[in-house]
Amino acid sequence: MHDDPLLRNLNPEQHAAVTLPAVPALILAGAGSGKTRVLTTRIAWLLQQGHMSPGGVMAVTFTNKAAKEMLTRLSAMLPVSVRGMWIGTFHGLCNRFLRAHWKLAGLPQSFQILDSGDQLSAVKRIIKAKNLDEERFVPKQVTWFIAGSKEEGLRPRDVELRDAQTAKLVEIYEAYEEQCAREGVVDFAELMLRTYELMRDNDPLREHYQRRFTHVMVDEFQDTNRLQYAWMKMFAPPGRGQSVFAVGDDDQSIYAFRGAQVGNMADFEREYHVEHVIKLEQNYRSFGNILDAANELIGHNSRRLGKNLRTEAGPGEPVRVVESTSDFGEAQWVLEEIQQLHRGGIDRKEIALLYRSNAQSRVIESALFNAGIPYRVYGGLRFFERAEVKHALAYLRLIENPNDDTSFLRVVNFPARGIGARTIEQLQDAARSSGRSLHQSVGAVAGKGGANLAAFVALVDAMRERTHGLTLREIIEQMLQASGLLDFYRTEKEGQDRIENLEELVNAAEAFVTQEGFGKDAVALPVDEHGPGTLANDAPAPAADRVPDAETGEIMSPLAAFLTHASLEAGDNQAQAGQDAVQLMTVHSAKGLEFDAVFITGLEEGLFPHENALSDSDGLEEERRLMYVAITRARQRLYLSFSQTRMLHGQTRYNVKSRFFDELPEHALKWLTPRQQGFGSGYAREYQQAWQRGAGMGSMVGAGRIEPRPAAPALVPKAPSHGLRTGQAVFHTKFGEGVVLTLEGQGDDARAQVNFGRHGMKWLALSVAKLTPVE
Repeated sequence: MHDDPLLRNLNPEQHAAVTLPAVPALILAGAGSGKTRVLTTRIAWLLQQGHMSPGGVMAVTFTNKAAKEMLTRLSAMLPVSVRGMWIGTFHGLCNRFLRAHWKLAGLPQSFQILDSGDQLSAVKRIIKAKNLDEERFVPKQVTWFIAGSKEEGLRPRDVELRDAQTAKLVEIYEAYEEQCAREGVVDFAELMLRTYELMRDNDPLREHYQRRFTHVMVDEFQDTNRLQYAWMKMFAPPGRGQSVFAVGDDDQSIYAFRGAQVGNMADFEREYHVEHVIKLEQNYRSFGNILDAANELIGHNSRRLGKNLRTEAGPGEPVRVVESTSDFGEAQWVLEEIQQLHRGGIDRKEIALLYRSNAQSRVIESALFNAGIPYRVYGGLRFFERAEVKHALAYLRLIENPNDDTSFLRVVNFPARGIGARTIEQLQDAARSSGRSLHQSVGAVAGKGGANLAAFVALVDAMRERTHGLTLREIIEQMLQASGLLDFYRTEKEGQDRIENLEELVNAAEAFVTQEGFGKDAVALPVDEHGPGTLANDAPAPAADRVPDAETGEIMSPLAAFLTHASLEAGDNQAQAGQDAVQLMTVHSAKGLEFDAVFITGLEEGLFPHENALSDSDGLEEERRLMYVAITRARQRLYLSFSQTRMLHGQTRYNVKSRFFDELPEHALKWLTPRQQGFGSGYAREYQQAWQRGAGMGSMVGAGRIEPRPAAPALVPKAPSHGLRTGQAVFHTKFGEGVVLTLEGQGDDARAQVNFGRHGMKWLALSVAKLTPVE
């Protein structure tokens, strides 16, 4: 079809997008339409045709995973080095920009990046220092206020003072800015805002970058917020003659709560006078029935740029719909269907259970746990967010920058070394009054507390002394020993897992230096402040000891580079794939992923669409886009389920099915006969006998004794006679102490689901099992 090997396997729309002239263009890329392929092939084609040099490439993505995938594909397509190309996340590219222009940006050369946990503790310190009430000024909410202000491009002086509360928040924001400047640290939003302001206020710099980047590409354009759009306009403003290649899907804009502006796409089209809007509508992921459901549903949204997904793969299986009498019944049905799919040859990791709200996962997790089916909650604690890893990173940050107060506070008394809250308070007072860091203020604290602080500072200083001439791996190994972290976790009851994580940190560092081209034996050496590329004694630094920045040649030691990498990784919202386990996640977490079989559970009014969104049309359209994202995750099989009753937030809710069912095409759906719902008399007897034997639900399913029974009407609850309540601690003679999770039924039919910790979840008949409340 095309002589050029790069263009050979593209469909007509993809080909048109890849070979567009150097003008602003909007690519509407539907789910599963090969947008990463189009983006990378576009870059490769422009380079091959000589339209730009590798140093003139700027491509912005939303996740590190997407950036890495683009770089890997480009390396395979062309014999060029990808190192000089600006391909990365917004935050990653801003970090690169500020490392190159740290002086102009008013930052120290080795500035550190605060992740969300560090930022929260920094805000807590300010609230405490100002003697403010944490209930009125909730640290998490204050952090959101600061981040939200920055994402709107607002410094404290720019925020509109609507009332006394806002005025106080602005005061905290101001103090937070001063504290960050004093410590030489920046948060994620600051990376963006500082870059934007420097580009805005420095004409020569702005001119330089606008000349350099003739082609700017932005992926997931529908997820950009106000500041990100303004940032892009600094590098490639309308009317400048640069090619801005915006790729996105307005139907998949689901991050309004994070500040994403789906309207940026329409603004871009208008402000850049876009003449080329190319729709990528051929889907390479899903069968026809799944796409028909997605197209019909999203067609009910009024404000959209409009496109229709199509496939050449045929209609495939119908979309199966199931109604259950309770969330418990729904979970049992899902469980059986998963077992069936797995027996049919589908890997567990290719099966995803999606839900609108995190609270829904408990019942599903319980069913999977009892049946012994491995599962994974996607988006749980990631490596760089684990407490023991954060402790280790804090020590490393202090080796790199002793004035990092957040890291100082994290580990000054961990492992415990007799430094109490009173001593730390005195130290903070001394630091505040002298305008110096905690490390610099230790001498101001007298007595035993002061001596212990001095010993800690001496420990960190000694660690720093010993790092000279060591590789990154050796630095981390000696820090783990000297800090006492390894010894501490060896004495802990559950410490083995944590020690393995700390050992994994050494492996992570080893992999990092190799991937970044430092060479495994690269050593950390002091860099002379008078210029990059020399040591403090004026000798040139060996090439293996540094990676020069593409812009200025500024050196970063392996340790500084690794700490930056750790912060950026912790800020990324992608989790790593694990063992062969069923995947559980919210619909928001599922964006960008795909699976052979997808279950969308809890499709009830008030839950999905969520009750918070029912009052306005914008909210409802966002929910519909969320449902569209959920549907288009499925390759082969899609299941939709809802239930008449559901336990949420400790209460039984009686539900009606989601309005989305009325917006799906009947020809694509297959309504299944309800299975395993309610408790007919025989069914109840069988359960009763099982409970009398002390067995849980899982043992019956495992033995294959449960047969489907016709649905029975849901019970109307009366006041309980057993006197138990959800969340109550109870004692059972065989299983020991547990917590009541769920209560169902009345009188002789009353049942409780109890988590007994070591013995797991058990369903017990309360007329038989004697549970004693534990006060």
